[in-house]
Amino acid sequence: MAEIGEVIVGLDIGTTKVAAIIGEVTEGGVDIIGVGTSPSDGLRQGVVVNIEATTNSISQAVMEAEQMAAVEVQSVYVGIAGGHIRGFNSLGQVSMRNREVGEEDVARVLEQAKAVNIPLDRQIIHTLPLEYMIDGQGQIRDPIGMSGVRMEVRAHVITAATASAQNIVKCCNRAGLDVVEVVLEPLASSLAVLHEDERDLGVVLIDIGGGTTDLSIYAEGQNVFTSIIVMGGHRITQDVAHGLHTSVSEAEAIKRKHGCALVSMVDGDETIEVPGVGPRPPREFQRRFLSEVIEPRVEEILLLAQEELNQSGFMELAGSGIVITGGAAQMPGMAEITEDIFQMPVRVGAPVHGVGTGGRGGVKLSEGGFAKVIRNPKFATGVGLVLYGASHDPVFAEAEISFGLPGDPRPGWGSRVVSWMREMF
Repeated sequence: MAEIGEVIVGLDIGTTKVAAIIGEVTEGGVDIIGVGTSPSDGLRQGVVVNIEATTNSISQAVMEAEQMAAVEVQSVYVGIAGGHIRGFNSLGQVSMRNREVGEEDVARVLEQAKAVNIPLDRQIIHTLPLEYMIDGQGQIRDPIGMSGVRMEVRAHVITAATASAQNIVKCCNRAGLDVVEVVLEPLASSLAVLHEDERDLGVVLIDIGGGTTDLSIYAEGQNVFTSIIVMGGHRITQDVAHGLHTSVSEAEAIKRKHGCALVSMVDGDETIEVPGVGPRPPREFQRRFLSEVIEPRVEEILLLAQEELNQSGFMELAGSGIVITGGAAQMPGMAEITEDIFQMPVRVGAPVHGVGTGGRGGVKLSEGGFAKVIRNPKFATGVGLVLYGASHDPVFAEAEISFGLPGDPRPGWGSRVVSWMREMF
C-alpha cells in the first residue's frame, strides 16, 4: 500500500478522450488533487493506431492535471482494454515451507497458477485470486498467517496482446512518463464505482466507453469473469452523424446535450437545431427522432453484452444486479433500457466518497480535493487506476510484463521486477 503523502497518477487512454487523474494518499483515503482531459485521436476500439497523436493527447491531459495539482508527474498507472483481452481460470498448488502461510507462499502459488501455455504474442497482465485452499479447506480469501502443509489457489488470469500493451507504454514513454503498471480498465473501473457489499453479494459491471464496452462479474468479492466488446459510445455518435446529416464532432455534442437512450421517455413536440455539414444551413429535427437513432444502437450493445454475460455461466451470481458506468452511461434512459433488457436492478455508477478497494491494505476515495469534479461515470476508469495504485505494492505485480522496449530512453518497470525476482528467488 502507498504511504501517506504519496502522489498516484491514473491515466485512462480511451478512444474518445484521455483522462489524467492525480490523487494524494491521506489518512482519510485518497484525495483527488488534479484532473486533466484531452480529446483522443490516436486510438480505435481501445487499440493505439497513431503513436504521435496518442502521445500528444497524453501530454496535454497530464499537463492540465499537473497545473491543477501543482505537482510534476513522472510515473503513471495506465489502463488497457480492447478486443484482444482474454480471461480464463487456472489452478496453482504449492507445499508450505514453514507450515504457516507467508507473503512468499502466496507469491509462489500465484506463480504456479500463471504457469500455463499462452501464445508468444500474448502476456499475462493480471492474476486475480478467486479462492485459496489450505489442506482441502476452501473459500479462504486471505491465507496469510494460516497454518497447513499444502496451499492451492483458484485464480482468474487475464492476458493481453503484447504489441497493444507495448504501444500504450511507448506512447507514455514518449510523453516523458514511466509506466508503473498496465491495469485492465474494467478492473480499475470496478474499484471506483462498486461498493463492497455489491461485490460480496454479486454484481455485473458494464463500462460503456467510447470504443469498447467492458464487462465484469463479481461474486463473493472476487472478479470471476471479464470480457470486452469492441463497440461503444463512438458507434452511437457515428449513427447520430449519419442520421442527422451532420459532422461527427457536432453529433457528439448533440448526443451529450439532447440524447436519450429510450424513445418512450422523449416528448414528441421538442425540437433541436442541427448544424449542417460544410456550407449547408442548419436544420431542425424532433428530439424524438434523435432518440430513434440512438436507441437501436444502445440496444444492440446491451444485447451483445447480455449474450456474452449469459455465456459466462456466472450471471446467476449477480444477486445485487447491474452497475453501468463509462461516458455513455450518463445519457438519460441508459439505466431504464438496461433494466428492460436484463430484467435486473440497474444503477449508474460514478466515483463517490467511500468506494475503493477492500480487504487488507485497502484504500477508499475521500471527500477531499476535487471529489465533486470526478463524480461522473466518465472518470470511473481514471479514478479506479489511482485507487489501484494506492492499494497495490508494485513488487507483487506481474513479473512477466516486460515493458522495456528496444531503444527506449528509460527502462521498463517490468524488467526491473524480473531482476528483483531473480535476486530474491
